[in-house]
Amino acid sequence: ATRGPGLVGSLLVGLSVAKGISFRWGIPYVGINHLEAHLLAIFLEREIPFPYIALLASGGHTLLYLVRGFGEYLYLGGTRDDAAGEAYDKVAKMMGLGYPGGKVIDQLARSGNPKAVSFPRSRMKQGSFDFSFSGLKTAVWHYLKARSKWESQKADIAAGFQEAVVDMLVAPTLRAARGLSVSRVILAGGVAANSRLRERMVQETQEEGMEVYFPSPSLCTDNAAMIALTGYHWLKRGRRDDFGLNADADLTL
Repeated sequence: ATRGPGLVGSLLVGLSVAKGISFRWGIPYVGINHLEAHLLAIFLEREIPFPYIALLASGGHTLLYLVRGFGEYLYLGGTRDDAAGEAYDKVAKMMGLGYPGGKVIDQLARSGNPKAVSFPRSRMKQGSFDFSFSGLKTAVWHYLKARSKWESQKADIAAGFQEAVVDMLVAPTLRAARGLSVSRVILAGGVAANSRLRERMVQETQEEGMEVYFPSPSLCTDNAAMIALTGYHWLKRGRRDDFGLNADADLTL
């Protein structure tokens, strides 16, 4: 069962149900970190050799890990402010596009020109694998505020915004892969379903002689299958949790 991170009310409900089933049927259970489950979701569909660089991008997280093996994760960098998916949601709200922002902006951007409206890309200090999206979100807000007839440019604005997000996700990921001499990259999390991110990551990894893998879109968002897969591996390694295990909304990996 998912132990964290996430909304504590939801975590408590799920964990309580798992404990009840475990107690009633006398079967073991383990509390799973759902971030770890995202990093392993690719194994639901194919076997990937270790090590690999994993970009976990969602509404709540933008994280970069070196995955050396099962249970062996090295944190490389993360967002200093908004997560990538959060930036999508906020920009979609500014533009009156609805929620969730990731899917609607991805669809709208397909009919836009990504070079028509240029937004700034954040630049982290050399050697950093961190991300920052608040400056981009603010730039979009200023662009909209300065124009009374921006609605005729909706598709171009969406495409320009998305291209900036994709640039800022791809660059640190490939820099980490090059710097650590790792030839495989995995995408995970809801933003990994984004069509432009997949397209660009395929293109740029091919140019670098690397491989990139991503789960089917239905396995990119939070799902029970990835939790079960991770639980299976921990149970196989002999881990068992007792009924005193508590949910942790801020659980880290």
